[in-house]
Amino acid sequence: MIPTGGRILIADDDPVQRRLLEEAVKRFGYRARSVENGAEAVAMMASAEGGDVDLVILDLVMPELDGMGVIARLREMKKTVPIIVQTAHAGIDAAVNAIRAGAQDFVVKPVSPERLEVAIRTFMRMSALEGEITRIHKQASGTFSFDDIVTRSDAMERVIRVGRRAATSHIPVLIEGESGVGKELIARAIQGSSERRAKPFITVNCGAIPEHLVESILFGHEKGAFTGAVDKHVGKFQEAHGGTLFLDEVGELSLDIQVKLLRALQEGEIDPIGARRPVKVDFRLISATNRRLIDLVKDGQFREDLYYRLNVFPLWLPPLRDRPEDIPDLVRHFLARFAAEEGRPHISTVSPDAVAMLQAYDWPGNIRQLENAVFRAVVLCEGDHLVADDFPQVQASVGSLPAASRAPAARPLAEHEAGPAAETGDETAAEQAPETAGVALDKDAAGLATPFGYMRSLDDHGHVRKLEDVEAEMIRTAIDHYGGRMTEVARRLSIGRSTLYRKLKDYGLDATPDAEAAE
Repeated sequence: MIPTGGRILIADDDPVQRRLLEEAVKRFGYRARSVENGAEAVAMMASAEGGDVDLVILDLVMPELDGMGVIARLREMKKTVPIIVQTAHAGIDAAVNAIRAGAQDFVVKPVSPERLEVAIRTFMRMSALEGEITRIHKQASGTFSFDDIVTRSDAMERVIRVGRRAATSHIPVLIEGESGVGKELIARAIQGSSERRAKPFITVNCGAIPEHLVESILFGHEKGAFTGAVDKHVGKFQEAHGGTLFLDEVGELSLDIQVKLLRALQEGEIDPIGARRPVKVDFRLISATNRRLIDLVKDGQFREDLYYRLNVFPLWLPPLRDRPEDIPDLVRHFLARFAAEEGRPHISTVSPDAVAMLQAYDWPGNIRQLENAVFRAVVLCEGDHLVADDFPQVQASVGSLPAASRAPAARPLAEHEAGPAAETGDETAAEQAPETAGVALDKDAAGLATPFGYMRSLDDHGHVRKLEDVEAEMIRTAIDHYGGRMTEVARRLSIGRSTLYRKLKDYGLDATPDAEAAE
């Protein structure tokens, strides 16, 4: 199974035992980081890296600071990470004391791999589920923050960095991005990181409200204001008083409503239907759209003055296809939730081929589509882990990756997932760890492993590769990816068929008989 984000800290002063545990943890499908004593373990957990640790395997007898001391320090630091204590000396008193101190499990050296794997998987699954419950609670209570967003991509880290700055003021924010990229989640994080946290967070999908009800729903109405208005209705602006109003798909508002929205922003007051006087409102506005508002302005469908009022602090969220490194963590996140909801807690991991396939897919529906795909896969799964066949729609679109392109053994580690050898400067180990997570591997002309569908920019001597070499590899990849259908290859490469065949000749890349037959 592949590591879907889980990282385990091993603290043991015995180098042989430490190495055995590292190999076992990696074989189980998790990432490992090891330290030699208790003091190093505490220092590691207190650092920024400590937030990435999901479980600790702790030797009870160590120099400087023993296992019991480490447990006590971690509890003082409010660390709730699960702890498995191990010792060479079996004894009921030691086990009871460790559990009372805060450990979750107690094993005796030499622990069998099967016993250790069951313990790790149990606590990792519990930890993931607890994390999901915490996130849901934070969303409900308005305290969801940027720390709760599941991501590893640089593009999203930039969004989060800018979003944190937006949260420190009352500046209007406009979030742009395709449907399903998580615009509402970013809006909740902005509110949860601001001084308005725990205040009302009111969401309005402007595209889902019938046109004749938009004004009433947003601004409210008085009793008897129109036929059918049998009671007074408080609008969304008043509901958001003191908190945040999130207008999703704001580009769908009619020009008449845009005028009233502009007044609410400029004057801080609204006019409920039938009201005799304006009502003052205090709200923080966050807008979102999957359409380019500036294009709507040019087409006369959106007011220019309102656009500049909304677009004071723009944020653009990248689509999921541009950040495939987030897919393993997102799959783990959704898997923990749906496995619990569907009563299938035994499903806790994903096969390497499945993750490679998920990362190769374009995800036009973005994170929302991935979430639904994992939900369906959990329902379809017949084993204890998700496989490519559990994602039939994705599989039909991507197809099966060539057998030669799949990693024959352990999953490649990304740079941030590098094990102890890479962290200690072992260049050989670093070369064996391509900068990808869970993507099937292929061999380039130099014989070095690269992710299937990706191209190396440097040759085996560290120099930039020649353009013709890159172009030849791209053509080979396209022919393989589209099954030798040369018309499709030419179309996807945006070149003519005659140009394609000329390049095949120039680079010595003959179309195979199967490819010709496919035409």
